[in-house]
Amino acid sequence: MIDMVTEQLQGPDVWLGKDLQGGDDWIVRLVDSDIAEIDAALAVVKSHGSEVPFDKDRFPLGHLRAKLAYARDMVCNGTGVALLRGLPRARYTKEECEIIYWGIGCYLGISVSQSPRGDLIGYVQNEGGVMGDPDVRGYKTAGELQFHCDQLPTDILGLFCVNDARQGGESHIVSALAMHNVIREERPHLLPRLYEPINVDWRGDEPEGQKPWYQVPMFSVVEGKITSRFTNCFFVSSTTRHGEELSPTPEQWEALKFAHSVAERPEMRLTMTFEPGDMQFINNHTTLHGRSPFEDWDKPDRKRLLLRLWIALEDGKRRPLSPLLDERYHWVTIGGIPRRQAG
Repeated sequence: MIDMVTEQLQGPDVWLGKDLQGGDDWIVRLVDSDIAEIDAALAVVKSHGSEVPFDKDRFPLGHLRAKLAYARDMVCNGTGVALLRGLPRARYTKEECEIIYWGIGCYLGISVSQSPRGDLIGYVQNEGGVMGDPDVRGYKTAGELQFHCDQLPTDILGLFCVNDARQGGESHIVSALAMHNVIREERPHLLPRLYEPINVDWRGDEPEGQKPWYQVPMFSVVEGKITSRFTNCFFVSSTTRHGEELSPTPEQWEALKFAHSVAERPEMRLTMTFEPGDMQFINNHTTLHGRSPFEDWDKPDRKRLLLRLWIALEDGKRRPLSPLLDERYHWVTIGGIPRRQAG
């Protein structure tokens, strides 16, 4: 018998996008003194010749630490969304943006590897692929990204806007817990199907020696706290390339498709248009994120580019996770997806 929650959910992380959209409580604004601290910390890193990764002691901050702690609390214990805005992106090179972003991330938690290539900072940019290709990751395309959580259950997902798009590319976020309420209210018979393990394709990013697919429930609960692991439906459908028996049951497919249709409702989503220098942090356990398709710039050095961090929290600060997610969180505890051996 799989544990599940059947009552209506309440709390700050249960929200409708239309209620957040009109306010700016989720925006943390950087002021001149904050930027001065960032510039000084950047100078320290460069004076030591340090490169990513480095410890936060190498990126010393003063009063800004309290503002970052506030943002982390919003992400972990509030709505699950925080946007740091106000960094003058044009002042810095791309490499300096990486140093700044890594340094900021050090004050939120521990950033882990995102792929078998060992990338600690992911590049979210169009490389000409299409989402329907099972060997292509969606964040390497210019297409629409269906609402999802990122593959490993890291506690915080971060995105830094280095370059914005010529047109489109808006970021969308929904509360997975608000989705849970809608499904419970409108299609309660589908809710149990989302608590069952469903097969998901690694899409080529599996750790060395592991199966190219894994099992994970879309919802799980422990200590009364629900965690979401919704993934793009392409990641579910492409598991059949490893065996037709890995396909979800018809009931699971119905539940998945209905859940995604709920996420797509305009009133559910919080939408933000990234400005260069923006740093978005969201709770990877309680929110889903997606993206509008975008039109890119022609010049290579102007193309839309977001830097991505997968951030893990200390044991005493992170959300309790169901044993059904232990196998997935194991990869987080060892530093993320291990670098694959060459050859």
